[in-house]
Amino acid sequence: MSVTTTYLELSQEGGGAHKFYEVAVDDTVVSVRYGRIGAAGQQQSSTFPTREKAQAAAARKIGEKVRKGYAPAVQGQRAARPVTRRQVTSAPSTARAVAPVLWRFRTGAAAFGIHIDEDRCWVGNQSGDVYTLGHDGEVLARYQLPDGVKCLVADDFWIYAGCDDGTVYDLSSKLPFAAYDVAPDVDIFWLDIREGILHVADRNGGLTVIDHEDEYQWSRRSSGEHAWMVRRDERAIYHGHQRGVTAYAADGSGELWHTPTNGAVLFGWQEDHSVYAGTNRKVVQRLSKAGGALEASYQCDTVVYSCATAPGGRYVFAGDSASSVYCFAADGTRLWKLGTGGGSALSMQYLDEKLYMVTTDGSLVCVDASDAAIADAQSGTVPVARDVKSAAALPTYTPSTTVQTVASAAASGIVVECVQEGGRLRVHVVSEGYEPSWNVQFPRHIRRAGVRYVVEDLSAASGGFYRVRGEIRQLV
Repeated sequence: MSVTTTYLELSQEGGGAHKFYEVAVDDTVVSVRYGRIGAAGQQQSSTFPTREKAQAAAARKIGEKVRKGYAPAVQGQRAARPVTRRQVTSAPSTARAVAPVLWRFRTGAAAFGIHIDEDRCWVGNQSGDVYTLGHDGEVLARYQLPDGVKCLVADDFWIYAGCDDGTVYDLSSKLPFAAYDVAPDVDIFWLDIREGILHVADRNGGLTVIDHEDEYQWSRRSSGEHAWMVRRDERAIYHGHQRGVTAYAADGSGELWHTPTNGAVLFGWQEDHSVYAGTNRKVVQRLSKAGGALEASYQCDTVVYSCATAPGGRYVFAGDSASSVYCFAADGTRLWKLGTGGGSALSMQYLDEKLYMVTTDGSLVCVDASDAAIADAQSGTVPVARDVKSAAALPTYTPSTTVQTVASAAASGIVVECVQEGGRLRVHVVSEGYEPSWNVQFPRHIRRAGVRYVVEDLSAASGGFYRVRGEIRQLV
């Protein structure tokens, strides 16, 4: 029997939606492909008992899209719309002294993504490279993702990279995989994630929330565009954009407060009781999470690209567009300003008296931020920065659409199974000792109805689902 294919597009002027939706019916199998126009997109397949039921399901899918404004089109006639790549400038520092840089690793392209935890350092750049390093600067591994990395975020054990192709990749296991496919008309600017629930701030000033099944939950459009800040805690989501910071209830039930900031927000940070917004008006502002009241201001000399704090907000750090880094006391008193020694800091994080920065020249920089080291630097005495080199045999991991197979008799781990429920593919635990009705957060691109997989470990999330830890293998 021949395959019948319907191809639709939705393209709006002024930077709106620019996406396609394709439905193919091959006997009893319905395949759906969707994504940004000009991209390969994501694909899902479902199998039905009869060809008639498959055709009816396809017709429903097509009808839903047509009602939303999609129309038949010829693939390839519309060009891909470029995604926004953050364009930043960096001037030489005007500071009289340079920060005490312990080591520096050059990635080769401007770097926005950073995550520092107790075990290692992560850096992601505009070329799609993500590197992990030890705290001594030793390069441990490299991931090569399909497009530029906008940001790196952590959710307990899991590490995620938000990329310019509109996909969020999970880097927690040996091979990275696409964990969330953000809506094709959402241009990712920044991310935060909590208990598997993803929050996306975008170019148009929107906030989109996606659940652990990679399914849309809710969205809001702020009063300003270019939302470079989103931070989430157990109570609320804090969304920074051109017009200030807006707090929303975590369940999407409504706006809690809005505070205009002194300039457009270019970066955001949070502590337990406060959020920090760095702006293009040369200032970091600290706002109360309880009601949005302005608590303190931290004045810099040029546009603020990034900020971070020591635990509890004891110190506040900021990086500006002129390759300088600042440190303030909690009340706003400036303690010091030093040159970064290489580009402007686009993101930063503090841990154990060290300040880690990623910069416009593509470097991950480790600065000794202890009082003694800073005092020496201010008097002109700094250590010789060590330039870290990548090992020639460094392992490189790329996203995969397949998983290794293993014989059931030889498999050890927790067994899960992919099943079809109401036209959607879900994954449930088969092994004893787990709640069989809970869904398992699982890569969509490897789901196959009726197929069983073995995973190294599962963690229960507060939302009533399981999250995979470690390698995934298919049972045969």
